Amino acid sequence: MLGILGAMDIEVDGLKAMATNVKEKIISGKTFISGKIHGKDVVIAKCGIGKVNAALGAEAMILKYNPDLIINTGVAGSLTKDLSIGDIVIADSVCQHDFDTSPLGDPVGLIPEVNLIKIPADNAAFSKLEAVIAKLGLKSKTGAVASGDAFIASSEKKDYIVSTFGALACEMEGASIGQVCAVNKTPFAVLRALSDSADEGSCEDYPTFCKLAAKNSIDVISEFIKAD
Repeated sequence: MLGILGAMDIEVDGLKAMATNVKEKIISGKTFISGKIHGKDVVIAKCGIGKVNAALGAEAMILKYNPDLIINTGVAGSLTKDLSIGDIVIADSVCQHDFDTSPLGDPVGLIPEVNLIKIPADNAAFSKLEAVIAKLGLKSKTGAVASGDAFIASSEKKDYIVSTFGALACEMEGASIGQVCAVNKTPFAVLRALSDSADEGSCEDYPTFCKLAAKNSIDVISEFIKAD
């Protein structure tokens, strides 16, 4: 079974619409839709925005449905000049840019429970995502995705995340899903289509391009399922 988590309706509704033999269950305030897409077993949920909501959704999904892989899909702010709006970042690892116990002597971003700064995504999943994206003719890069409980719309903050973590994209859920999956030994992947540049123009760009970016991410997940 494939588990799919997105923070917002726009990131998962297109996938829910593809599902057949649908069953619905509410757990921890999250609505989980299980069924089949392209004949494959899936469970889909909108977890809500932010790291706590994402962790709640991932933990509930794992405990109830025990998926073989969880993909966190959706949109993100770009941290690289090599990609444009609508292009894709595939996570080879995830980190939490707002996790900082460095005053106690730890490296910035170290998550004590897993003793890592960057949590690695599943190799097979991100390699397959790369192949699917190439087949669809979309542009992508693979690298670190940074999460935090803030919408990044500042060049200063953007530069900090890039210089500290070397991330290609920033969002608000992927790394907490990665942490939950690591603790539960569940393989995970994070796929993000770029909706803005995480700088002073983001508050205008995000509402303009969010729908386009979300569509690209949904197209990739649909093809990923079909190719499985």
